[in-house]
Amino acid sequence: MNPLCGRCNRVVYPTEKVNCLDKYWHKGCFSCEVCKMTLNMKNYKGFDKKPYCNAHYPKTNFTSVADTPENLRLQQQTKMQSHVRYREDFEKNKGKCFSSVADTPEIQRVKKSQDNISNIKYHEDFEKAKLGKDAPQPQSGHSPAAFQPSAASQNNYDAPSESVGQAAGGPATGSGKKYRAVYDYAAADEDEVSFVDGDVIMDVHQIDEGWMYGRVERTGQQGMLPANYVEAI
Repeated sequence: MNPLCGRCNRVVYPTEKVNCLDKYWHKGCFSCEVCKMTLNMKNYKGFDKKPYCNAHYPKTNFTSVADTPENLRLQQQTKMQSHVRYREDFEKNKGKCFSSVADTPEIQRVKKSQDNISNIKYHEDFEKAKLGKDAPQPQSGHSPAAFQPSAASQNNYDAPSESVGQAAGGPATGSGKKYRAVYDYAAADEDEVSFVDGDVIMDVHQIDEGWMYGRVERTGQQGMLPANYVEAI
């Protein structure tokens, strides 16, 4: 049994049948709903199971939604859910990410300076503790006058105490080399010393490959200084 045409509702025979948009059409009936231009399978556009040409194809428009109290409530609830979800993700990932710091020459110098400071501080505390442990302790039941040392014994104990104090506080003055500053340098830590180009550094002692210990003749300050900022005189 032959089907009926979707427009004229007459029988469509196989020689003139067009099968499109879930309907059968006569070739002459398959035309635009607006301008009645005859269409084919290449130039038609379907909308709501009806054929249209390109010029009269219905365009879809967005409908605006009024800001009703219910819509505002839903919008606020969505924002709150997003904020709660963000907080949950933040707490889960908290402490898992660490920012890497580049190992630059400046950071390496600071690390080395801190190691040197810790080493000097450790030896200083060790010498102080050793000096306090070796000192004679007064005995109970005797007057303090009985333990007053003589002048000769005082002289004998003063010499090693002075040498130990010099070893604890830093290199002894008067026995180092003399250097001249070739660049300006500003102290970055409390144990370092500042100087300008041309300053003479006295009593210089080598600490390691990159650092020295000396006294600036112009200011009288002494401390650590970078070895590549000075040259021997």
